[in-house]
Amino acid sequence: MKLGIINSAFDQAGVDTIEGLEHIARIGFDCVDIFTEAMTLSANDTRRIAASCERLNLPIMSLPVVALGLCDFNVPVRNFHIERCKKFIDLASHFQARNILLVLGEYIWQREVIRADQQWAWGVETCRILGDYAGDKGIEIALELEPFRLSLLNNIAQMKRFLDDCGHPQVRANIDISHLMLADCGPAELATLDGLVSHVHISDCDGKVHGDLPPGRGVVKFAPYLQAIKELNIDGAISIELEYSPDPANIVSWVEEAYWETDRLMQLMGLRH
Repeated sequence: MKLGIINSAFDQAGVDTIEGLEHIARIGFDCVDIFTEAMTLSANDTRRIAASCERLNLPIMSLPVVALGLCDFNVPVRNFHIERCKKFIDLASHFQARNILLVLGEYIWQREVIRADQQWAWGVETCRILGDYAGDKGIEIALELEPFRLSLLNNIAQMKRFLDDCGHPQVRANIDISHLMLADCGPAELATLDGLVSHVHISDCDGKVHGDLPPGRGVVKFAPYLQAIKELNIDGAISIELEYSPDPANIVSWVEEAYWETDRLMQLMGLRH
């Protein structure tokens, strides 16, 4: 697998996008995930990102998008988010990326007003529509498992059920190792998703709350998860996800630390190639 990073680590620290990409390439990453807003990204910035990644030999693997409205009870809201996600699919195709990384979000009102099965059904319906559109563009949709209590996809069993209900070849799973740990999903459960995974995220946490720390700064035992991931034979990337560094002025060393520790873990498991 390739070793990548979501460039939001630099953007959130106030580093210019192109400067961040230059750091990512210099540090030694194989590829990058671009966090942006497809609805507002200018044609000029699109060209700058594509040209910089080509110059730096830094293929774009994924475009993350949070689209909470895909399960909304209002039809116009769902339709808006379908069209917004199509913009991301178009941008992913332009960047020659592999997938969009889609976060569906959470049940509203503690599942007490709108029936949970109806919200689930809206998510399945909208993901099927996006799957059809993505298939025409050669792009996959990788759904992110979020470890929060009210998230639609908050454990492996729910992810598998959702993928089965979608029944769409373009709608697949993302594995986030720290999310699995926080959701009490063990490495052995990953076999359930054999043949259904497009992308992997890696970060650390304190074992209690979402952290997105550099591997080694928390309590996650990575080796068993990485071994299970290796057994899935995923043709893709493991992308480091670092969010909101506590010391933005030292973001470069924060990213470098995450790179070297993740590279060490991947090399140890025979995963990086």
